[in-house]
Amino acid sequence: MKADSRQLDLIRKLADAPGASGFEDEVLKVVRENCGWAGRIEEDAMRNLFIYRRGHDGNKPVLMLDAHSDECGFIVHSIKPNGCLRFMSLGSWSMAGLPSSKVLVRNALGEYLPGVIALKPVHFMSQAEKDASAGIDLSSLVIDIGATSDKEAREKFHIRMGEPIVPATTFEYDEERDLMFGKGFDCRVGVAALLETMRRIDGLDLPFDVVGTLSTQEELGERGCKVAVNRVKPDIAIAFEGCPADDTFNEPYAVQTSLKGGPMLRHMDRSIVCSPRFQRFALDMAAEKGLPIQEAVRDGGGNNGAIIQTALAGAPVIVAGVPVRYIHSMNCISSYYDYESTVQFAVELVKSLTPEIVAGF
Repeated sequence: MKADSRQLDLIRKLADAPGASGFEDEVLKVVRENCGWAGRIEEDAMRNLFIYRRGHDGNKPVLMLDAHSDECGFIVHSIKPNGCLRFMSLGSWSMAGLPSSKVLVRNALGEYLPGVIALKPVHFMSQAEKDASAGIDLSSLVIDIGATSDKEAREKFHIRMGEPIVPATTFEYDEERDLMFGKGFDCRVGVAALLETMRRIDGLDLPFDVVGTLSTQEELGERGCKVAVNRVKPDIAIAFEGCPADDTFNEPYAVQTSLKGGPMLRHMDRSIVCSPRFQRFALDMAAEKGLPIQEAVRDGGGNNGAIIQTALAGAPVIVAGVPVRYIHSMNCISSYYDYESTVQFAVELVKSLTPEIVAGF
């Protein structure tokens, strides 16, 4: 499958945009610049973005398409006397991979300055410290931006408390092998899939008012979606995700989400049992149309679908995930094939639904 340059550029812009939980403004800027087909766009105080399809009249059942705009990041806690930064996490990280990682720290001028997550060098560790370093936590780490004192960090680097920090990873695409490398694919590939799905259904005569929501702070407990769902009031929903691929560490029989295997529909995770009748309808539809699909049952994780499913009077929900290796780390791997397959699946699913079918879910 040859990647479409327009869509690949959108994924690149979304992935490279700094958007730690609570600080998603740059991501929303990219989205607004790529929504010329939208009927209207609105934003709330939490920075949730609402994209209304043209022809939205408020008189039809509502189909909600959701993806979260934030990525795992960090926030400046304080500045140590030597100029290094103490920091806290925004989201759940794979801690062992953090030391020596390059990050970008926003300063008071809005600039993103380079820094390195630092652990005490092994040359200066006692044996007890070496043994303890296997269980790394944030209290043992600092971010070094090159400052030599707290005064210099404040006055020359313009660092201040409460500023966001993101991985300094830039998007790359290996066209020959169809591999995308970058940060924040959870959930920026989901955001791109949502936008492309809405673009492809633009102009179709559908029995639903379709609303796309880019919800904030998912990595901190689905906070933005808790607000967004009350505004949209969906009758049915599809949650897009960048979901964890398990094909590099599980036994073959237990692999449920492979790179280049198509979108993953999870039956359950720690937060949700996806609406079984809707889930089965979606799986059967994909099989009937010959679309690649994967299924998973997870004992961890969580997603916005859980919020949508249980809000207001409740709504049938499924979660369509683009497989991503190593989410919640500085470097992710995904495939354009899986992204495009997710879009094709979502478009066909939207076209297959009717209010009568939804009533049976």
